Amino acid sequence: MVKERLISLDVFRGLTILLMTIVNNPGDWGNVYPPLLHADWHGCTPTDLVFPFFVFIMGVAVPLAMPDKFYDNTTFSKILIRSLRMLCLGIFFNFFGKIQLFGLDGIPLLIGRLAITIAVGYALMGSFSSKVKNILAFSILLIYLVLAYSGIEAYHDVRLPGVLQRIAIVYFVVSLLYLKTTLKTQIITGTVLLLGYWALMTLIPVPGIGEANLEKGTNLASWFDSILLKGHMYSGTVTWDPEGILSTIPSIVNGIIGLLIGQFLQSDSSKIKKALKMGRIGAVLIILGLLWDLIFPINKSLWTSSYVLFTTGLATVFFTILYYLIDIANYKKGFKPFLIWGVNPMIVFFSSQIIPQALVMIRFQNPKNPEEQTNLLDFLYRFWIAPFFSNPMTASLAGALVYVCIWTFILWIFYRNKLIFKV
Repeated sequence: MVKERLISLDVFRGLTILLMTIVNNPGDWGNVYPPLLHADWHGCTPTDLVFPFFVFIMGVAVPLAMPDKFYDNTTFSKILIRSLRMLCLGIFFNFFGKIQLFGLDGIPLLIGRLAITIAVGYALMGSFSSKVKNILAFSILLIYLVLAYSGIEAYHDVRLPGVLQRIAIVYFVVSLLYLKTTLKTQIITGTVLLLGYWALMTLIPVPGIGEANLEKGTNLASWFDSILLKGHMYSGTVTWDPEGILSTIPSIVNGIIGLLIGQFLQSDSSKIKKALKMGRIGAVLIILGLLWDLIFPINKSLWTSSYVLFTTGLATVFFTILYYLIDIANYKKGFKPFLIWGVNPMIVFFSSQIIPQALVMIRFQNPKNPEEQTNLLDFLYRFWIAPFFSNPMTASLAGALVYVCIWTFILWIFYRNKLIFKV
């Protein structure tokens, strides 16, 4: 039996995906307020909270959404298929800008890419039998891998890791932990992963480099990426990926801590007692994260153990506040827009990765300067938004907020018509 949705969790998810949309879609990447950028290396900005918050929320949702701990081949198949569908959606974002079709260019190529996007989106988010979902997910993943390693010039450097890919892996592991292990085992697993990752990153010498270190491009996580993901990493890096292989290990603990909170919410304690205890847990995690930061710096790109504790502590505190306001005090006024975002995150995540790339492909002569070429995304910002602001950073933020408003209207239509897109 599917358990009742927790409104405060949907609102928290909505706030998180909305912030993600703002930071990923500024009007001008050259003019962004510092809090809306990732920390350059060590440290943590509000932007660095988006990804770990989403992983935490997913962990909380696992025991709330799944049937009571009943595990069989059918349950495992559902978990595997959902994980594969998320993985394939994430990889497609990286392929979209690489797709080549019969030598087409410009608008014809864009139309072809969008047609493939619709087909892939339907295959991975459409409602089919488990068998069909399985076949589609495995087939699409196989196509990705064949293209990436085929030697075809267009795909030889396509990125394979990514945000949704990491979420898929964490979801798979956390779901199985929930169904197959006890609370004690889950706590031990999380502890071992954090301590083990700390030991790997700070004690193991880096092959070809020397002593263990936490610097860009020379740490152990970077070495793993350079060996296992060679040629298929984030375009802004050379020897490492911010969602790389080794750094995915500690991210699982964000999901585990969320899982523990989700199971605690299922206990027989009163809601007030739950809120008080969650608040204390969050505060302790924040303190532990800050203390560990002294020897293992908080770092989103490395996803350090201190970063895990610090971000899950903040996530627990923020969630506790929402839980108290919405589910205890029954104060729901003003939260509806975030609820609308929270119940339909996947369609926003998927489309927000594709739309900007599509708008950039629509190129034409700049009407203000006939000698210059521009694209639709840049044109809309430079001539419809930026002129109204004297501060370029404020203009850039306004561009992101306009995009958010458009999506809010779309999601409101989906919400009114009870359209929810899931993998």
